[in-house]
Amino acid sequence: QVQLVESGGGLVQAGGSLRLSCAASGRSISAYGVGWFRQAPGKEREFVAAISKGGALTDYAESVKGRFTFSRVNAKNTMFLQMNSLRPEDTAVYYCAATSSGILQSSSLLYNYWGQGTQVTVSS
Repeated sequence: QVQLVESGGGLVQAGGSLRLSCAASGRSISAYGVGWFRQAPGKEREFVAAISKGGALTDYAESVKGRFTFSRVNAKNTMFLQMNSLRPEDTAVYYCAATSSGILQSSSLLYNYWGQGTQVTVSS
């Protein structure tokens, strides 16, 4: 079992930055690929970014490429999502998830463990 806890969300103006953290416990997160997903009100949960077990490989949704950076520190069982140049359309609840199914998975169905989410609100 892996427990995930997100933090770092909040209210920011358009063009601003936030850094989300995802802290893992229960098992070493180094055995899992990790992803970030988000869900806006009235919309389906969507893929944001994924990172490989060792952190060497990343993948991003087109909508966040060049603005978001996903990193991980396995020794601290922690992952980070640096979000720059935020837009109102980035407003959503952001979820951290872990998968044992391959690498850089963009389908939420392949993730085994989920955090409770952290709210990100970007004002215009």
